[in-house]
Amino acid sequence: MTMATATKRILLAHGGGGQLTDELVADLIRPDLDNPVLAALDDSCILPTGIGRVAFTTDSYVVQPLEFPGGDIGRLAVSGTVNDLAVSGATPLGLSLALIIEEGLEESTLKRIIASVAATCHEAGVNIVTGDTKVVARGQADGLYINTSGVGIISPDRQLGYDRVAPGDTVIISGSIADHGLAVMLQREQGESIKSALHSDVAPLNSLIDAVFQAAGDGVAFMRDPTRGGLAGVASDLAENSGLHLTLDESCIPVRPETLYAAEMLGLDPLDVANEGKVVIVVRPDKADRVIKALHGHTLGSRAAIIGELTGERDGLCELITDVGGRRIVQKPYGEELPRIC
Repeated sequence: MTMATATKRILLAHGGGGQLTDELVADLIRPDLDNPVLAALDDSCILPTGIGRVAFTTDSYVVQPLEFPGGDIGRLAVSGTVNDLAVSGATPLGLSLALIIEEGLEESTLKRIIASVAATCHEAGVNIVTGDTKVVARGQADGLYINTSGVGIISPDRQLGYDRVAPGDTVIISGSIADHGLAVMLQREQGESIKSALHSDVAPLNSLIDAVFQAAGDGVAFMRDPTRGGLAGVASDLAENSGLHLTLDESCIPVRPETLYAAEMLGLDPLDVANEGKVVIVVRPDKADRVIKALHGHTLGSRAAIIGELTGERDGLCELITDVGGRRIVQKPYGEELPRIC
């Protein structure tokens, strides 16, 4: 007797930016679409043109609730797309904005979110230059979904990538981690019944990243914003794709007390939680102090810190030295412990 094969279905956890997301892309999406540009699977693809290298990126936002402490889906969409361009070394030229609006959404809510889009664009120094609007029936879009795409130009002196990472390089985080994911989760789960000082860190980082390049130039080897999958996701990818050993020092990783408390209350590791206003930077060791000084001089980088280094061991592993002196391997989260936070 043969056993019937169960039909495999997409899980919510497939959208979490962890190992299940990697499997989804590798098994179901990439095989039919694969090409040399897509193969890099970076935050932005790099397109060579007659005017230089052009970066292009796109992302969709389904966060719930639509408004949360420190931000909303509009600020999130603009910041996320600007940041994906910026960590690729690109200066944003323009963004698209596509809205999928659920019937019944209050006009006042939409007006607030569009105002937030405009304010965040002004902050980032970029415009919405094209877009689209669709309305769907009640129960089909949780109020509002947004897709944003962005195009930017990469200066010839900005060369970033896993292939530029070398033994001895210093790893820096631009500020405290896990604020965004936990702020959204607390708002969604507790609403107005809980009062917390925790706010999302969502912000466009292009001016901060410009300051880093001005301070360190070609001493910057790699950048990535630790969104879904958190710092753990970026760190494990960095070690695996560079082939080097990455050591992180837990005592040096900035975490706000209120964030740590929320993580403990929810049983989460702050390393795994998404950020929307932070960047992980790998620099040559002789440029690390300059980068830290530049970050500390910017409003969004006041809590920047050196958190680790890459060594010559070619095992592709990320290791965390814990607060108590122990050691453990940092792995990319398997699925999504905090769904719908971006």
